Amino acid sequence: MTALIYELKASYAFVERNINIVKRYWAWEIVWLFYSITNSLSVAYIAPGVGALSRAVVDSHYLVLYLIIGTIVWRYLSVIFYWLTDIIGMERWEGTIEYTLMAPIARLTHLTGHTAFAVVYSMFHTAVILSITALFFELDLSRANLIGGALVLLVGSISFIGVGIVAAILPLLFPEKGSQMTHVIISLLLLVSGVYYPVSVLPAWLQVFARYSPATYVLEGTRAALLDGAATLALWQYILPLIGMGAIAVPVGLWLFGLAERYAKRTGKLKRNG
Repeated sequence: MTALIYELKASYAFVERNINIVKRYWAWEIVWLFYSITNSLSVAYIAPGVGALSRAVVDSHYLVLYLIIGTIVWRYLSVIFYWLTDIIGMERWEGTIEYTLMAPIARLTHLTGHTAFAVVYSMFHTAVILSITALFFELDLSRANLIGGALVLLVGSISFIGVGIVAAILPLLFPEKGSQMTHVIISLLLLVSGVYYPVSVLPAWLQVFARYSPATYVLEGTRAALLDGAATLALWQYILPLIGMGAIAVPVGLWLFGLAERYAKRTGKLKRNG
C-alpha cells in the first residue's frame, strides 16, 4: 500500500508540473483554444452551406450535429495525442528532459501522470468548444444517450493514449524534426477514421485501414449514442474493440518507448539541441 501511494504521488507530481506549464504558456493556450473553437464552427457551417449550394433536400440539422460531433470528438482525441507527443519537445526546450528520464521513477508512473492530465485537459477543451458551439446552433440532444457517449469517449481515450505513447518516440529520437513527423500519424488517422464523412465513402482499400483505427470506433459509437440515441448496451459493439485495442496499444507503446529511451540515452539524444 505504501508503494502504491508513493507511485500515485509521483504521478500527481507530473500532473502538477503540466498544470504549471499551462500556466506559464497561458497566452498560447488561449490562442490554441480560440483556433479550436473557430475551426469547429467553420466545419459545422459546412452543413447549411451544402443546403444553400445544392438543389437537393438536405437535413442540415442532422448534418450539423454529425459534423459537430465528429469535430469535437476528433479534437478531444487529438489533444490527448498531441499532449503526449509534445511533452517531449517541451521538456527538451525547457532543458529538463535528461533529468526526467534519468530520475528513479518507473516510466509507467511518469506516463500515467501525463496521460491523466491529458485526459482532463482534453475534457476541458471539449466542454468549452461544445458550449460555445451550442450558442451558434440549436443543438437538439433530447434523444441523445449522453452517458453512453461519454463512456465510448473515455474507453477510446485508452487506445489513443497508446498511439500517443508510440508517436512520442519520434520527438525523442529525432530532436530536430520528430514533432513534425507526428503530424503524419495523426493526419492518416484523420483520413481513414470518418471524422467528417462516413467510412463507407472511402475506397475499399482505405476502409481496411479504418477498421484498425481506434478513432473510427470512438466516432461511430459516439454518433450512435448522440445522434441515434442508441442504448448503452448496444454500444458494446464499439466499446469491445476499443478495449482490445487499448489492451494492446498501451503495453506495446510502453515497451517501444522503453526501447527508444534506452537508445536515446546511449546515443546522447536527450540533450536540448539533439
